[in-house]
Amino acid sequence: MIRMYCKNQYYWHFCLVLFYFVFANSAQAYASAEVTVPTEQEDGHWMQGLHETVSDSVFQSAQWFDSFFIANDSEQQSPKTTAKISFAWLPKSRDWSEIKPRFRLRVKLPHFQDRVSVVLSDEIDDELNNLPLESVNTNSSTEEEKFSLALNYTDDKKNDRLMNYRLGISGGDLFARAKHKRRLTINPKQGFLVEPSMYYYLNDGFGAKLLLEYDYQLSSKSLFRLNYSIRGSAAFSGIRWKHGFYKLEQINHTTASVLSFQAEGERNGARGFFIDKYTLSYRYRFNALRDWLFFEIEPFVEFPEQENYTTTPGIALRIEGFFHKG
Repeated sequence: MIRMYCKNQYYWHFCLVLFYFVFANSAQAYASAEVTVPTEQEDGHWMQGLHETVSDSVFQSAQWFDSFFIANDSEQQSPKTTAKISFAWLPKSRDWSEIKPRFRLRVKLPHFQDRVSVVLSDEIDDELNNLPLESVNTNSSTEEEKFSLALNYTDDKKNDRLMNYRLGISGGDLFARAKHKRRLTINPKQGFLVEPSMYYYLNDGFGAKLLLEYDYQLSSKSLFRLNYSIRGSAAFSGIRWKHGFYKLEQINHTTASVLSFQAEGERNGARGFFIDKYTLSYRYRFNALRDWLFFEIEPFVEFPEQENYTTTPGIALRIEGFFHKG
């Protein structure tokens, strides 16, 4: 209980610092700018003002950070910033209180030829625990309330492959990771992805993961995808595995959907082979009000082992804002 309390305190203290860091720059920018009153015809909607404020604040902070890597006789270039802020409510039959605010910030540093970026996030490391299209994860854990700060370096980046390295801190634990991604085209309708990775956490030790992905183009707007991942670590016994089956469809230029079925579990551990959970979901995503604002509605049904695989229905409601500049 004491550990949980400390983690929550560190998490919210960090959020307050981040809030001050971003919005203090915004206030300073507004104070130094000429105040104008927009007319009804101008694009002065408060949502557009919010988007510009957050984008400018993140950009100014990134520019300040990148300035440390400039030689005295060099001219500063503009960094590229991408931020995502999301809120999700995931009520289900046994828990109606789960609300997840999330943020993710990526800054590409031009003085490293855009190969180096800084990634700041409080999301779960989806490249370790989750499949790429996994969106419903309702496991209650204090580990979700953590943030990570990492330096990301990409080398040998081409259309069909890349090599990526990451060094940072996550949940108070230092880590390093190396990942290779290779995409193979079988024919115009079929493709295959192989993504092995190795990582080391100071507290948990070494680990490795292998992600395999198969795509089949059903039509110009529909795709079938199969994901499979296995993961091992010195932090736990056995091998964790996940399967994912997805049907992706672009309904129109602002709307898309994903029908998914996932299964996850463990093998070769103390309990042998077992299945943690089955999840069936339908994810409906659409863009509305602004081109940077997205909404999602995702009804789902879980069959968890801890509930003797009893049907557990729920729904996920999300709103996401994307902020780009540079």
